[in-house]
Amino acid sequence: MIWQVIALGGGPGQVSLATGVAAVGMLVSTLAGGVLADRISQRHIMIGLEVTKMAAFGAVGLASVFGVVDLWMVVVASLLAGVTMGMYYPAYSALLPGVVSASELQAANGIEGFFRPVVFQAVGPMIAGAVIAASAPGQAVVLAAVASIASGVCYLAMAPVTSRRLGESDHPESEEVRVGRGGVGGVVVDLAEGFVYMIRTPWLWGTLFFACVLVLATMGPIEVLVPFALRERVDGGASQHAWVLAGFGAGAATASLVFASLPMPRRYLTVMFGLWGFSSVPLVLMGVADSTWMFVAAGFAMGVLFDGPMVLWGTLLQRRVPPALLGRIASLDFFVSIALMPVSMAIAAPVSSAIGLTATFVLAGLLPVPIAWAFYAAARMWRDEIDHPLADDAAPALQPVGD
Repeated sequence: MIWQVIALGGGPGQVSLATGVAAVGMLVSTLAGGVLADRISQRHIMIGLEVTKMAAFGAVGLASVFGVVDLWMVVVASLLAGVTMGMYYPAYSALLPGVVSASELQAANGIEGFFRPVVFQAVGPMIAGAVIAASAPGQAVVLAAVASIASGVCYLAMAPVTSRRLGESDHPESEEVRVGRGGVGGVVVDLAEGFVYMIRTPWLWGTLFFACVLVLATMGPIEVLVPFALRERVDGGASQHAWVLAGFGAGAATASLVFASLPMPRRYLTVMFGLWGFSSVPLVLMGVADSTWMFVAAGFAMGVLFDGPMVLWGTLLQRRVPPALLGRIASLDFFVSIALMPVSMAIAAPVSSAIGLTATFVLAGLLPVPIAWAFYAAARMWRDEIDHPLADDAAPALQPVGD
């Protein structure tokens, strides 16, 4: 989509518009997506999201192929792509416990965590780049529409799944009959229930509040300042930056695959915070790095420390949050992950100008560490994990409903 904007003669301002509306779409849709995921079939939601992407990308791609595409079409398609991304995560998170047993959730989350960076950061862009190089951006956008059709077919091939609400294990609900309150007021009430549950659950609010700090401190330096640091320290450019991003993706994929192969640790909250609490520290290495391999090594370490605990976190949500609230809690998690990202990117450059590049990286790398352990202590997580063990038989298996 970015190269389609450029092909239309767009500059940085137009590219920022297209990418910005996608970010806004993600931000405004994710909480509503959580409500929807708790009301109706998550499988139906995901089919609807694929249909939306198919229509958006198909229209832009065909208009480009026939030479009638305009910037506003690309912007609208980018907005819809952002909306679908914001609604996907809550639906997926709420669907998974109905597809695999509780003992298989960590493995499933680990496999997803392995394939996501590999496909999203490497294979997908590589295919799109090859198509654009061989033909034009329009053909690559058409290919995205075809991919949405193929994805939708996979969901259509799934059997309907059951969902058990907390305290109603003997009465599984078909995905066809789950309903919620009507009207805007009902949506507000549903959202309020999710917030109340979060505030009453220390391990949940402790993790989400720390995630806000972590995103605010790290995303700006990673996304905005790394290219400038590479240029200043090693006379690097796009190729070196690509290596750093690849290092991050490789670390994320490796850690996810390792955690997919391990049982849930007895001290799961301590392990999770033990890794996340130090996940920003590799930024300190970036602050003093004077060679490309040091940036790549720091990127790899951040990928390991960021995404390894994500496997535990996703499994923790799916095993301890009541199924009736899982979509809303997952949407709160995703909302926290993206809400402060634009703020972090906006303040990274001014802070760097004020205190210097090295000091900014060092500050961003060290500041989250004591805050992580402050939230760990405030939420008394070491006691919570002992009181709520996640043994393999801690949750009933949920099986698909046959035709």
